[in-house]
Amino acid sequence: MNDDWERRVAAAWGEFDGYGEDGAEEFRERIDKLAAELPPDTPRAPFERACAHDSTGQSDRAVPLYQEALARGITGYLRRRTVIQLSSSLRNTGRVDEAIALITPELDAEHDELDDAVRATLALCLVDVGRAHEAVSLAVGALAPHLPRYQRSLANYARLLVEDRPTGPGPSPA
Repeated sequence: MNDDWERRVAAAWGEFDGYGEDGAEEFRERIDKLAAELPPDTPRAPFERACAHDSTGQSDRAVPLYQEALARGITGYLRRRTVIQLSSSLRNTGRVDEAIALITPELDAEHDELDDAVRATLALCLVDVGRAHEAVSLAVGALAPHLPRYQRSLANYARLLVEDRPTGPGPSPA
């Protein structure tokens, strides 16, 4: 990979919305051609192909490609993106327990700008398996730091959703 390749991939993704529903196959072909320029066995090629399938509504075809990228040793920021996107695709294909098992360790990973995406993806998975209190706790906990006010109160409410709670009304955590 070089700067020219990175620019062309970024340009393809920057033009993604212009393809529309009818251009999904054309977009996937564009990404396939770019991925084919990469050295054999690079994890980036299946990652880019997976993203193209995922973004055009083919989660089932994206899953094995994301798995291949992980197996080939994708690292750093792209590894974390792969885990998030694979978890979402697993959820979309009905493999929610696998998604939860894959993404949960990311809660304890080194923190970066993808933390909220991890929590949002996990929250969606948790809702699908009937763990709504945990899901809302994650979502509100992720949202709280971004609010102009009420950060402490909402963070406490999020925490209380998953702690043992007494039955009946109780004091406000604010």
